[in-house]
Amino acid sequence: MSTEARAIYRVLTKTYPNVNCELDFQTPFQLLCATVLSAQCTDKRVNMVTPKLFKKFGTPKKMAAADVYVIEEIIHSTGFFRGKARNLKGLSMKIMSDYGGQVPPELNELVKLPGVGRKTANVVLGHAFDIPGITVDTHFGRLSRRFGWSESMDPVKVEHEVGKLIPQKEWTNLSQRMIWHGRRICHSRKPACGACPLAKLCPSFGIGEMDKVKAMALLKTDADFR
Repeated sequence: MSTEARAIYRVLTKTYPNVNCELDFQTPFQLLCATVLSAQCTDKRVNMVTPKLFKKFGTPKKMAAADVYVIEEIIHSTGFFRGKARNLKGLSMKIMSDYGGQVPPELNELVKLPGVGRKTANVVLGHAFDIPGITVDTHFGRLSRRFGWSESMDPVKVEHEVGKLIPQKEWTNLSQRMIWHGRRICHSRKPACGACPLAKLCPSFGIGEMDKVKAMALLKTDADFR
């Protein structure tokens, strides 16, 4: 299986050679906050909100001291704003009290922060600290099952099963490429199979739109997410 998985990954690498995190940030703390806000929200929307948020509360110290109602007002459009605001303030307070004001670069410590699970932790580790991690969001999980890499709906199981197929040093890039492919081509309801570069390798080829012209019309571009 690792041979087939690596073949698919080579095509993903050629298709998306210069992957990067689509959330805007300047520090590990800002990426942590942006990733928390991205739950049930588009990265594009988060990037519209964070400039104002980080201008006022761009450090753990400032966020920890912030009025939660002011945070709510700023992040309102990201959805679930009350819970997210509590988590932003709570994780900032814990970073100040337990980690000397610095975001901890360890998964086991990150997941102790309010609102932070393995997915968020791996995003921060990979993009802020250059520590390889697999980020299993809805796109990654869906593609893993379509590629035959995992049958599980459990993100943790998917993370471990896929991790055995792809070299660890590629985990962060793998995550980003899977997410990009899921957003741009391998959609949830109607994947653009007829325009997919993985057509010859994917065991699920044919579940989506097969006509090339119609499939091309389904494709998303970078502009849709920025």
